[in-house]
Amino acid sequence: MSASSAFNDEKGGSSSVGEPEYGHDPASGGIFSSDYKRHDDLKEMLDSNKDSLKLEAMKRIVAMIARGKNASDLFPAVVKNVACKNIEVKKLVYVYLVRYAEEQQDLALLSISTFQRGLKDPNQLIRASALRVLSSIRVTIIVPIMMLAIKEAASDMSPYVRKTAAHAIPKLYSLDPEQKDQLIEVIEKLLADKTTLVAGSVVMAFEEVCPERIDLIHKNYRKLCNLLIDVEEWGQVVIINMLTRYARTQFLNPNINESLLEEGGEKTFYGSDDDEDEDEEEKEKKAEAAAMAKRKPYVMDPDHRLLLRNTKPLLQSRNAAVVMAVAQLYFHLAPKAEVGVIAKALVRLLRSHSEVQYVVLQNVATMTIKRRGMFEPYLKSFYIRSTDPTQIKILKLEVLTNLANETNISTILREFQTYIKSMDKDFVAATIQAIGRCATNIGEVRDTCLNGLVQLLSNRDELVVAESVVVIKKLLQMQPEKHSDIIKHMAKLTDNIQVPMARASILWLIGEYCEHVPKIAPDVLRKMAKSFTNEEDIVKLQILNLAAKLYLTNSKQTKLLTQYVLNLAKYDQNYDIRDRARFIRQLIVPTEKSGALSKYAKKLFLALKPAPVLESPFKDRDHFQLGSLSHLLNAKAGGYQELPDWPEAAPDPSVRNVEVKESVPEWTKCSSREKRKEKKVEKPFYSDSEGESGPTESADSESYSSSGSESGSRSGESGSGSESEESEEPSESEEEEDNKEKKKKKIEFKKPVQESESEEEERKSKQRKSDSESESDEDDESDSESSQSESEDSESEVEARKKKKTAESKANPKPVKKDSKKEMSLLDLDDFEPAPSPQVTPVSSFLSNSLVTDLEGLSLSDSVLSPMAISPCSAQKSYELLHRITGEGLSVEYCFSRQPFGADANMVAVQMQFSNSATADAKNLHIEDVKLQSGMRVKEFPEIDLLPPGESATAVMGIDFCDSTQAANFQLCTHTRKFFVSIQPPVGELMKPVFMTENEFKKEQGQLMGMNEITEKLTLDGKCRNEHTIVQRVTAAANLSRVPCGSDKECSPLPPALPLPPPPVHRFAGRTVTSGSLVLVTVATKEEGGAQLTVNCEKMVIGTMLVKDILLALTQ
Repeated sequence: MSASSAFNDEKGGSSSVGEPEYGHDPASGGIFSSDYKRHDDLKEMLDSNKDSLKLEAMKRIVAMIARGKNASDLFPAVVKNVACKNIEVKKLVYVYLVRYAEEQQDLALLSISTFQRGLKDPNQLIRASALRVLSSIRVTIIVPIMMLAIKEAASDMSPYVRKTAAHAIPKLYSLDPEQKDQLIEVIEKLLADKTTLVAGSVVMAFEEVCPERIDLIHKNYRKLCNLLIDVEEWGQVVIINMLTRYARTQFLNPNINESLLEEGGEKTFYGSDDDEDEDEEEKEKKAEAAAMAKRKPYVMDPDHRLLLRNTKPLLQSRNAAVVMAVAQLYFHLAPKAEVGVIAKALVRLLRSHSEVQYVVLQNVATMTIKRRGMFEPYLKSFYIRSTDPTQIKILKLEVLTNLANETNISTILREFQTYIKSMDKDFVAATIQAIGRCATNIGEVRDTCLNGLVQLLSNRDELVVAESVVVIKKLLQMQPEKHSDIIKHMAKLTDNIQVPMARASILWLIGEYCEHVPKIAPDVLRKMAKSFTNEEDIVKLQILNLAAKLYLTNSKQTKLLTQYVLNLAKYDQNYDIRDRARFIRQLIVPTEKSGALSKYAKKLFLALKPAPVLESPFKDRDHFQLGSLSHLLNAKAGGYQELPDWPEAAPDPSVRNVEVKESVPEWTKCSSREKRKEKKVEKPFYSDSEGESGPTESADSESYSSSGSESGSRSGESGSGSESEESEEPSESEEEEDNKEKKKKKIEFKKPVQESESEEEERKSKQRKSDSESESDEDDESDSESSQSESEDSESEVEARKKKKTAESKANPKPVKKDSKKEMSLLDLDDFEPAPSPQVTPVSSFLSNSLVTDLEGLSLSDSVLSPMAISPCSAQKSYELLHRITGEGLSVEYCFSRQPFGADANMVAVQMQFSNSATADAKNLHIEDVKLQSGMRVKEFPEIDLLPPGESATAVMGIDFCDSTQAANFQLCTHTRKFFVSIQPPVGELMKPVFMTENEFKKEQGQLMGMNEITEKLTLDGKCRNEHTIVQRVTAAANLSRVPCGSDKECSPLPPALPLPPPPVHRFAGRTVTSGSLVLVTVATKEEGGAQLTVNCEKMVIGTMLVKDILLALTQ
């Protein structure tokens, strides 16, 4: 076969006569092959009937394109294969066509029907490729076909095809801008898409086609904020930049509030004084003044807060562009107190490649001018390394100079001192300029800097000396009278320094302050007159100026010298110098022809000149959006959109509300139920639900994004607290339920099962009852939620649960019969929320003490059974966070609920109870200005919008104490006041219970001996001699789980007929919340109230503190 023979020949067979053997393979750069036979073998392979040969040819052609070779003459042979059945060949043909369709438009048009057929292909990759090729053919005739294809693709089942449609929109717009209105409709449709794959691409299309149509974003704003974290990195950058501009038009400036109030107050005050005569106007002014006084302080829009909250995690992105985008968003949109979070992320980027460093440092240099305090803690990160490129060194210098203040200037100047010894001359020059700027900005170090620069004048390196002269000249202008010695010293340097700029600076200084050096100045002019013809132009001009100034102040000595210099300049080659000489002669040497100007010669030449202000070159760059090309170049680049100014009055926030189409049942408000539903939805995370043929990478992404991200965004929106369209009916029915629950509480108070249960728990139990889901389903879900379920102990747990159920159902049957609803709620509560240990009491005489305590231990550690919920504060010890007198009527208590914190397993859940005993509403309760020790983290509670007088509210926040008892300090803010508060955990709350068997306990204890073991002897308190009280007190002091006893001998007291057993030993186990270090506690009781307490813990500090707390609990 001809094709195969050609293929074999080409692989190394005999070549045709007159040609060398090498050079046939076009992909290896056929330099020596003759033009008329160029690519013949590839054309033959493309014409063959074998798919394998076609595939081989296409691979080689694509490889040529990748290496920059021109393969456009193969277009006719390739385009024929667009209808090939083989999917691999088809893909490569489309890759080729995308590259060359624009160049060979006529040939591409011939195959347009094939591309249109490709748009209907069952494989999503082929559909997307066909659309990509179609949009690459830049011919106006096919605009209607492209328009139709984009509209169809925008409704495609595959998100990958919809993404390609979004990419095609800007191409079509640039080809035919008249299609804008139709394209906006497509953009509007794609903006409503809930998949993360499409979001970035459609926002890019929006930015290209209609960035002014901000109304298209309103309804999709919250969705974009919630999807942001899952969008690909390129899309994240595009969306963040768009949302920055959007936020600047829709929200108020968070930093302007106080200054506005002051200005407004002044205006009304003066206004009312002027118009005392006219009563009506006076009344109006008074009303305005009253309105100003009543003006509410700035409250951040919840949507503004949503944007800041959802972009913050992206500061940890691996992509530098994403981090930079979030940093500019925070710089332009966040309150001053919150902008500081970006500093750490930007400093992290300085460890990246030099290109990334360059861009980041440009932006940091701009930020440090306005917000110096942000980067002060990271000063050492900007120290210069010898391996840094020059441009990076100069930018770091810029940042160091901007950060210089009275406290750190000494370290910065020491650092600068070492930089001057560098071999990089440009860098040394920049360092000397930086020293000069530090001296002008900080008066205290001006003399030090000046002396240092004078010492540099004796440096061997001419460039260092020259730059020092230029900087000293600028510094001397500030206080010339003090530094005549320095001027004399510099005058001596004219013999040695050859750098034109430095010579010119010295001559300017001597001329400007010639009265301070009257003896030296004429001599300098004499020397300069000698070498005038050999000097550079800039020096010649300064020699002329010096001559003129000396002629005016000391004409006796310098008259002849001046005339000599002017005559030399009159015939100079440079016309600037000739003009200057002519001008000066007329001005200073009066003749009959000279006009009135000569009278003012002294004033012109010897006028006082203001000292130069040494400013940062980045001073005015912040009017460009940070991170943009325009900011980098300091010039407006094509396509740059100005950052809008903040609006004076807040636009209507309701435009962002989205109508909920389906009626939401009341029980969906329950947070734990929502979490479960989300988990159910996320189960088919990797299932391929698209049902399309062909190997597809985006089928998975579609199924995830169409289900998971949709529910995620919905829950995110409802959770953000910013949706105001919830109907009023559910809230009314909730109040009725609350009243019923209170009545029930009185009846249930007699029951010994659980004496205090919050209304929320009861409501949840009702909802569980009303749910049609089977119990087994929910058990499965709660199993999946728990992180500490251990398979080997599952049987004992089930038995314990059964015992507990039977015990509690037998305990008090009468009240259960009264109300069947109550019976259901009680059973449900027992199933899913076992009571915390302090409330459990012996339920029946036939149950032994040890069984009760064993069950008690189980119930504590049974994380499998307990869903995340707000537990009643009465169960745990409460602490005062804010007294009602300090809080002006607002009091806050907190307790450690000992429930797992849902958002982060390493955080301790802190439950806060807010009570408003004032007469006015407390609004916008939230946390600001969190100050933590290193490693600690805080997850804030959702903002409480309104707390009416006499009402209470509960919120849960998470704190990662990092296994230490250091306090978490923060500000608790209302709409009017800020209160400084702190939460310090007892050491016992830094743990979470762990279920263990006795054998496991002993095994682990054996590994934690020596320094990890602390033992104390104690005498138990009189009330604390029985087993139940010991368990209760230990578990109250520390969040530990009781370890069930292995032998009855050791645990349970026998009937009195039998001999007395050995005293019981109580064991408790837990782990620290953050690091997961084991904490094992043993209380071995002895006769007559004696006992021995042993604590085994990897962390000795925690162990020591825990021993003190448990000793106190058992002996008081």
